[in-house]
Amino acid sequence: MDILQIGILIFTTIEAGNIMLLYFMPGSRLGNGVGVFNAWEESKENPKFHEFATYLVNWVAGAKLIFIMMAIVVIIFGNHLTQLFTVVALILSILSFYWRLYPAIIKMDKKGEITPKGYSKTLGIMITSFVIGFIAVFIISLI
Repeated sequence: MDILQIGILIFTTIEAGNIMLLYFMPGSRLGNGVGVFNAWEESKENPKFHEFATYLVNWVAGAKLIFIMMAIVVIIFGNHLTQLFTVVALILSILSFYWRLYPAIIKMDKKGEITPKGYSKTLGIMITSFVIGFIAVFIISLI
């Protein structure tokens, strides 16, 4: 297994854990659990909104599942060039977090709608670490 496969596998493993949380413990405050959003618990007071929130959580989990299944295929069957461009695609797609999601969670965090307070910074650091890790994997694979 080379560095590209290892990098993709690590990300895939982390995302698999996040998928399990979203499907089976969506209210968790671990990983990508939506329990950090105070609105998750509030949505339970209105069944119509909670059904919608649950649908969106499951939709995200399903999208992540598609993502990691494709990554597994690339790890197993992709050649070096395919794996290299998969890492580039992962970098670009992960960076999209900073376009819409990060500004939204910062805004909610400032309004006190996130528990624990300051979680947006933690999440930002975590996402930045993924990007830096993939950039490192990309550079190492070129050497």
